[in-house]
Amino acid sequence: MKCNVGTVDSLIRIIIGIGILFTGIALKNFWGIIGLIPLITGFSRRCLLYIPMGISTIIDKNDPEI
Repeated sequence: MKCNVGTVDSLIRIIIGIGILFTGIALKNFWGIIGLIPLITGFSRRCLLYIPMGISTIIDKNDPEI
């Protein structure tokens, strides 16, 4: 599967994922687990929801499209 998450999108997902994860830990509830979704998509640079819609946020030609 090709990468479809650009560098900026990836960084935003990672920051939001960490925020949600730590908020869930601080509040001691299970909602922090939802933070894993943006973390995984941010680090893997692949979003399954983008595929059926044909979306790709990769704009730099130097970004890897593995």
